[in-house]
Amino acid sequence: MIYFKVIEAILKVGPRKGQKGYGAVPKAPNKFSATWLVERIVRETSLSEGDVRNVLITLRNIFIEVIKLGASLDLGDIFSIRTTIPSKMEAKEEDVCAESLKKPRVVVSWKEPIRQALKKIEVEVDNPKRKEEKKKKKKEEGGIGQHGN
Repeated sequence: MIYFKVIEAILKVGPRKGQKGYGAVPKAPNKFSATWLVERIVRETSLSEGDVRNVLITLRNIFIEVIKLGASLDLGDIFSIRTTIPSKMEAKEEDVCAESLKKPRVVVSWKEPIRQALKKIEVEVDNPKRKEEKKKKKKEEGGIGQHGN
């Protein structure tokens, strides 16, 4: 379960620029460390801590190599990554050159088991104002029902 709180902010872009807006942000983001990951893998497999750390270092090195090649990599049921370098659109064909290319990015495409897990995330927004509104409506509905009988 991820718990959210309501925040107020001044909108910086769009048609409502400069106006107040409200949104939800996580109260305390869940963050797991590399140490936690290593300990979890050691606990659930027959690998030693050193083996797991070596695998993670090797995986990092492979990612770097694949990205430098501008290629893609499929990690089975978890995700695939691909390097992409978008291009700016130039007015004339002869203006297209290396400077027309934008900053390289890595695109992550989650596989089906992960997409299904994303759909199952439970959330709750702690919004005291909304709770007050619901209480007022219930009182109004309760009052009408009692007097109407």
